[in-house]
Amino acid sequence: MRILATMLAAVLLLAAGQARAVGFQSATAPDPADRPLAIGIWYPSDAAVPDQPNTPVRQALALDGAVSGDRLPLVVISHGSGGWLGSHAGLAKALAEAGFVVVAVTHTGNNYRDDSYPAARKLVDRPRHISRVLDYMLADWPGHDRLDSSRIGVFGFSFGGFTALVAIGGTPDLELLVGHCRAHPEERSCLDGKESNSDAAWAPARPAPVWVHDPRIRAAVIAAPGLGFAFDKAGLASVTVPIQLWNGIEDDRVPVATNAEVVRQALPTPPDFHLVDGAGHFAFLQPCPPKLKELEPETWAMVCVDAPGFDRPAFHRQLNGDIAAFFRAQLGSD
Repeated sequence: MRILATMLAAVLLLAAGQARAVGFQSATAPDPADRPLAIGIWYPSDAAVPDQPNTPVRQALALDGAVSGDRLPLVVISHGSGGWLGSHAGLAKALAEAGFVVVAVTHTGNNYRDDSYPAARKLVDRPRHISRVLDYMLADWPGHDRLDSSRIGVFGFSFGGFTALVAIGGTPDLELLVGHCRAHPEERSCLDGKESNSDAAWAPARPAPVWVHDPRIRAAVIAAPGLGFAFDKAGLASVTVPIQLWNGIEDDRVPVATNAEVVRQALPTPPDFHLVDGAGHFAFLQPCPPKLKELEPETWAMVCVDAPGFDRPAFHRQLNGDIAAFFRAQLGSD
């Protein structure tokens, strides 16, 4: 199955021609309920690309270059807790090379610079951010006339996986969430909730929270979904879009059994499910720059060190190809 998926990715990418040059823009999307959302946008471009990195995401891209192509599909990326818009820059660039426009958001109040929002607010805000970003891209982004509004996908990692599930129609049961965390207080997602506020950090709000779903999204890729235990069959009954679901077998922060497997069993249609041998939670983040080991040794130890024998760069080549193939198959390609 793995060989077949990799071959399919290669065939589809070859059918699209050689990898295209990639443009990049930094922007902000209005959020009437909060501060503007910082976003990064990758897209096909014929503009010249420099030899050295020239962007905030440490990639050499055609900064503010002209958009190439029409009726382009769009993918929005939601990072994990404490991440930022550059957390999955490698995937964004690979998708742009394959002909997608990609927009990644830095979630207000839940990023590496500012993680100040209480846990219960993050749950509700994050899916709303996805819709506000799509509003901007489809109406106000200068290249919006190059987009096909019927071909939109979402990628979410960790807390971004929860975000994506809600955005495509999932409704979490916060009583389930609280009950699980009381029974398993050692699970990392439960610890994050307590650190954010108190033992009642994940408790259901009164009045009940308003979950923002976005029917414009037609396909989703979800990696190592955090808080998967907050969903049951009733909560995912309205999810009808095709899903590609990933988890690392060695993930001790978002264990497969209480997260991805719960989601897989609850989805009304079986997802394209990938369990990755040797992969821990942070294996889905792009390989770290070597200089980070000296500058941020604690971050390096937590995020950048994989299990012996696990080749993160090789995994990301496969991961990016499989994700591009999935989105091409589900959103169509020109």
